[in-house]
Amino acid sequence: MKKVPAFGSKLRKNIVAVPEIIDECSGIRVFGQLLKSFLFSTDVAIIRNTNASAIIAVYPFTPQPAISNALILAADKPIFCGVGGGITTGSRSVELAVHADFQGALGVVLNKPAPNDLIRRLKDRIDIPVTITVVSEKDDIKGRIQAGIDVFNVSGAGKTTDIIKRIRDINDEVAIIATGGKTDETILAAIEAGANAISYTPPSTGELFKAIMDRYRNE
Repeated sequence: MKKVPAFGSKLRKNIVAVPEIIDECSGIRVFGQLLKSFLFSTDVAIIRNTNASAIIAVYPFTPQPAISNALILAADKPIFCGVGGGITTGSRSVELAVHADFQGALGVVLNKPAPNDLIRRLKDRIDIPVTITVVSEKDDIKGRIQAGIDVFNVSGAGKTTDIIKRIRDINDEVAIIATGGKTDETILAAIEAGANAISYTPPSTGELFKAIMDRYRNE
């Protein structure tokens, strides 16, 4: 294995690094860029200080163009923006997706409740991949594929590997991002089940600050 030259600095050595085991997955190539690790965050400070390949910017509020625009401008890597699909749906989700596309997002993410017709409408209007979140083996996976979905974002907690295998039984080529948990073993299990990329939830800024402050107190 060839040695990879690495460069850093005293000012940028404290980053949120994703687990190295993620390199074992195939990745998803989007417009020529190979994406293996997706950081699940809307925290601009963390987004600017991570070695993840890309960002999944999904949050539990009504999607707003001002938020996606701020994240896209601040990020130094590709962003997949949430555009609703649950409470926010229909034409509003379509307009949010068009806006995200025009602003430079590399993909959009729909929530689990999104109807298949919304996937079709997005595929007709935007030129970037459409991702749908899957949380259960009972989700309409076949219907999503028939509607033209590009990427499945599997977030099934302890059932994640089962859901991945279910998708692979139906379609062996569709792209899959999956939550891998916190350990190398659970991440590898998701990859071996068929995940192409892994999403990683970073520590909060509060947790990161705690470690720094503890160190300061002991100096």
